[in-house]
Amino acid sequence: MAKFSIISQFLKDISFESPNVPELFFKSDNGQAKLEINIDIQIKGAENNLFMVDLITKVHSKLENGDKSIFLIESTYSGLVQLGEQEIDDETKKQTLLIDVPTLLFPAVRSLITRLTSESGFPTFTMQPVDFAQLYAQKQTQSQPAQA
Repeated sequence: MAKFSIISQFLKDISFESPNVPELFFKSDNGQAKLEINIDIQIKGAENNLFMVDLITKVHSKLENGDKSIFLIESTYSGLVQLGEQEIDDETKKQTLLIDVPTLLFPAVRSLITRLTSESGFPTFTMQPVDFAQLYAQKQTQSQPAQA
């Protein structure tokens, strides 16, 4: 891990949609809900070892029967990061920006999503912690060409 500091973190974009309200509240036999959670990380570099790390989260709750949306939350939570002055290789830089920084940003995203769902009238949803090192490893495996 490279030395870094988060200069600032902030909510860049957030959206909450519940297109089937109030219809969902009037029916008592809506069935089971299923959740789809997608997390993406985008990095934009700048001069002087400054980077913008965007943690993009999408939480979509749907009814299993009929595939009707219950709610959709999309957010982009960002951190402005200053990497240390020491020389670091590209792999260490990537790991710092794709694992260490998102790990520090995630609790704020988790809190926002919990708050939004609690205010929505639906049961409160709290995201489980995310292992960004595991996500990084999975992406690295997927991007490796198949060995013959």
